[in-house]
Amino acid sequence: MVVGVMDMLLWLPEAHSLKDKRQVVKSLKDRIRNHFNVSVAEVGDQQLWQKAHLGVCTVSVDRRDANARLDQVANFVERLQLTSDMDIRIEMINL
Repeated sequence: MVVGVMDMLLWLPEAHSLKDKRQVVKSLKDRIRNHFNVSVAEVGDQQLWQKAHLGVCTVSVDRRDANARLDQVANFVERLQLTSDMDIRIEMINL
């Protein structure tokens, strides 16, 4: 079993308040969860209104499958053009 974990930092220049940010983050989390069948949560920077820190996790039998799914999530977020800057780190954990 392989657990794929993605740490995603997003810069949200269009968010002008915490309410704006939370609306964007909630929508993004729902879209990622529904489209890719992965777990996603805001894991940090909750009080910063132009920065979002998301964690995405998937479980698979195959390392390539888990990595490919997380790459698809990253590409999906990039295509949405919600952010002017995005930093992603992916880690695979073999169990």
